[in-house]
Amino acid sequence: MVTAALLGVLVAVAGLPLGWYGELACAALQAGCPATAPPAGNLPRATRLTAVQVALSGSYAGLGDSYSSGEGVYAPAGQDDGDGGTGAEPDPGRLPAGEGAAPCHRALGSYVPLVAGAHRFGGGAGFWACSGATTGQLLRGQHGQRPQVARVDRSTSLVTVTIGGNDAGFARVLTACIVRLPWSSACVDQDAEVARRVDGLRSSLHGVLRELRSRAPQARIVVLGYPRPFPARPADRVDNLGVDDQLWLNRVTRRLNDVMREAAAGFDRAVAAFGGPGSVEFVDAYDAFDGHEAGTAQPYLNRLIVHVKELSVDSRSFHPTGAGYRRLAELVDRQIVTGPGRPLNNFVLSRP
Repeated sequence: MVTAALLGVLVAVAGLPLGWYGELACAALQAGCPATAPPAGNLPRATRLTAVQVALSGSYAGLGDSYSSGEGVYAPAGQDDGDGGTGAEPDPGRLPAGEGAAPCHRALGSYVPLVAGAHRFGGGAGFWACSGATTGQLLRGQHGQRPQVARVDRSTSLVTVTIGGNDAGFARVLTACIVRLPWSSACVDQDAEVARRVDGLRSSLHGVLRELRSRAPQARIVVLGYPRPFPARPADRVDNLGVDDQLWLNRVTRRLNDVMREAAAGFDRAVAAFGGPGSVEFVDAYDAFDGHEAGTAQPYLNRLIVHVKELSVDSRSFHPTGAGYRRLAELVDRQIVTGPGRPLNNFVLSRP
């Protein structure tokens, strides 16, 4: 029956123009039709994302200690911060400060809000750094708040963090260096104990990076180092700190940065070796304030600030000024663009 019907069709159309036979076959028999769509069964196409695309694809989380929170420009709300602004808490509508912004001394002059304002993050930005934070407090919480790492999730595409200085007891070290007799060697005498604490930081840094990676496996994690506090070749005393003291404190900062760099590099090698997405990157800020260290004519770092009436040291001491935080923001902005120096294994799939 089918054969007879086909023969009938062929006889009926025997007199049609040649070009019509293909159209008729396509309409009647679903054969010989032009290929106007991709063949069925093609796999989705994977396109590798650039470093910038990865960083901006989700949300940004600014974590860390006082160097991230903005301690150097912080002042109670409405008071002059000494750098042309106020210490007002970040505007929750623009950059969520969350609970506990005041005890954490978060200031708009920190590099975190500056970075957040310079880029368009697909998932917005969160500012969770807290003054005085250690690696342990980053994981467990501080001032009764949720841990900073808990602010990071699978939607996070960029994390910046400066952490480790409080583990090394840097504030106590500086205090011991300043509050002493000018001819005393109490400053450099701390070397062995400081070296022990800095070396012990390796495992705790790995713990922080491991937790961040588990919560945000697609993210770029940028670890920002600490700037050198004093000139590479000091010429004068600064706040009871002699030349040898300043050189030693510079070396302590270098040692701390080296540990941070090694931790980040080792973690990133593992991520790359297994073809994992995201990255762990270190930004070396050691020479970032070159020519603008504490004691120079135009410092990016506060000198010792003392409240004479209360006989207390202001927490802004030896923290970045507004210009210093702008310089740190420049380093982070540049890192967002340049990336980790290797291809990222973050892909987007497009349908065929």
